[in-house]
Amino acid sequence: MGQNSSTATPVTSTIVAEGFDRWSPPLHLDFEKNAHNGQVGQTLVKETEAVRIWETHLQPGERIPVHRHVLDYSWIALTDGLARQHASDGSSREIAYVRGQNQHFTFREECHHLHDLKNIGESVLSFLVVEMKDGANPPLPLADGVADS
Repeated sequence: MGQNSSTATPVTSTIVAEGFDRWSPPLHLDFEKNAHNGQVGQTLVKETEAVRIWETHLQPGERIPVHRHVLDYSWIALTDGLARQHASDGSSREIAYVRGQNQHFTFREECHHLHDLKNIGESVLSFLVVEMKDGANPPLPLADGVADS
């Protein structure tokens, strides 16, 4: 996975655990169950032949399940906030977001990023994610019931 940031404010991320430390059995199960979950946001706003656009609004304490990124994508934070992310490498990190921050990720063939995201702040945490379908990897199929709004 490559990463190119176009944000003026760098993303603040702190590793708070490694080696699957403090991971609960349900969290491990979520990684197994959703290892190929391509739903990278709560709501698929639009899908065309070229892109998928996702919107996510996490209430305090709310979590988006484990999902797999395989497509090149960009995200933009619509609100300030604080989140905890668990990744498939066994790391857990806390990430501070500032409204307007954005980041772009590029994936080589057969590479991916598997993670969850939980709002650990005191206000709604919102993002837009735009996936580009013309990269090195084909799009993952979406579960039944995921449709444009």
